[in-house]
Amino acid sequence: MTGVPAGAPAFDLLRVPVLGALLRRRGARLALRAALLVAAVVMVAQGLFGSPLAPKNVATVLTWVHFRGALVAVLLLAGNFFCAACPFVLARDAARRLVRPRLTWPRALRNKWPGVALLVAFLFCYELFDLWGDPWWTAMLVVIYFGVVLAVDGLFQHASFCKYVCPIGQLNFVASTVSPLEVKVRDAAACHTCQTRDCIKGAPAGAPEPRRGCELALFQPRKIGNLDCTFCLDCVDACPKDNVGIVLRMPGEELLDRRNRSGLGRLQKRPDLAALAAVFTFGALLNAFGMVSPVYAVEAWLSRALGVRAEWPVLGLLFAALLVVEPALLLALAAAWARRAARLREGLVSIAVRHCFALVPLGFGVWLAHSLFHLLTGFLTLVPVVQGTLADAGVPWLGAPDWTLVGLPAAAVQPLQLGLILLGLLVSLGLAWRLAADDRPERPATVFVPWAALCLLVAATALWLMSQPMEMRAVALAG
Repeated sequence: MTGVPAGAPAFDLLRVPVLGALLRRRGARLALRAALLVAAVVMVAQGLFGSPLAPKNVATVLTWVHFRGALVAVLLLAGNFFCAACPFVLARDAARRLVRPRLTWPRALRNKWPGVALLVAFLFCYELFDLWGDPWWTAMLVVIYFGVVLAVDGLFQHASFCKYVCPIGQLNFVASTVSPLEVKVRDAAACHTCQTRDCIKGAPAGAPEPRRGCELALFQPRKIGNLDCTFCLDCVDACPKDNVGIVLRMPGEELLDRRNRSGLGRLQKRPDLAALAAVFTFGALLNAFGMVSPVYAVEAWLSRALGVRAEWPVLGLLFAALLVVEPALLLALAAAWARRAARLREGLVSIAVRHCFALVPLGFGVWLAHSLFHLLTGFLTLVPVVQGTLADAGVPWLGAPDWTLVGLPAAAVQPLQLGLILLGLLVSLGLAWRLAADDRPERPATVFVPWAALCLLVAATALWLMSQPMEMRAVALAG
């Protein structure tokens, strides 16, 4: 086929020379997953048997400095390409050659509540076990992840782990709503004449070239946005009309869309997705709070007030207050304010669910500011860690490690952090205004002001956190 057909998207990543062809090749995607699987094995080995010092171990440095920062950067620039390269999926597919899953995921759990609970548990364990400072526990986290993937997807058909369980995946799904790229049909009219629906069903096993359809149950003609999309590109392989691409779109626009979407229904009818968005946003604040000095004063006060010395009840109370009580209270107050000011007839839950999604860009800005801080202030730490690992293995090919290599000074990164938070705030305010205009076209300000106040409160908290000295966790030691 020559040229670009009329009505095609202005930009399609799969039509970019070389890169597009590479992404379309299943072998290239498998090779990327295999490379990350090898990296995961090395990290586990190093975490279990390498240096117990986090700044000198590949497992902690690569996971909590480089991987985390690279993840949010890719989500911002391109979308959910980490899930496309996920090594856990490669292990699952290999296991399925031996054991075929027979069960379907329980209907009562076909929502985001398991993912929300596991995301909270993941953030809790990160703080409780000091994962950034413990190579052994970091390695065990990877091992546990592999075990849960094999158990869930070994028993249940389709991509149940990705869609309902994986906490990192749920975080990626929410973050990718503000990404500029989306897996989408190029020409909607071409889907009207499609009889086989291969994009979701896949080509049958007896076909000349059997292909797997979307295992997350996203039917491309009715798919809207990036929620639940892992960018696996199975739909690209399966479509007989070559009608699926990776196209440019307006970041965050999908959070305003009230249409019924494949696999998810209507966002404004999904309190579980709203809860995920709230945990995503307030979890960003809590994760940053855990790395600044005021957290220790708060924990000490709570320990004295409760009369306990163990960390887990203090940390549990802190998480309950900041990830459950505070978001619920603030969302309820904003919804009540908006309902009273605009004389809305809906219940508080319905108003809060619909408008909660406006917080996502701001939450993503906080995640970016925090994660990129660690990446940019410690991006050179991997060099001496790899040097030391090879030297310990008896192959000092890269020379003696220089543990003074770190990264940019914190003061140089802080303006970027503040800029990312303010950019997220502006996008969230724009979404809040659009949602308010849908509710009250004649008086949008009556709905907008309460949600703008909430956005400003979250942003002010984030700016204060980023102005505090932050722990240089898992960063190389001098000497």
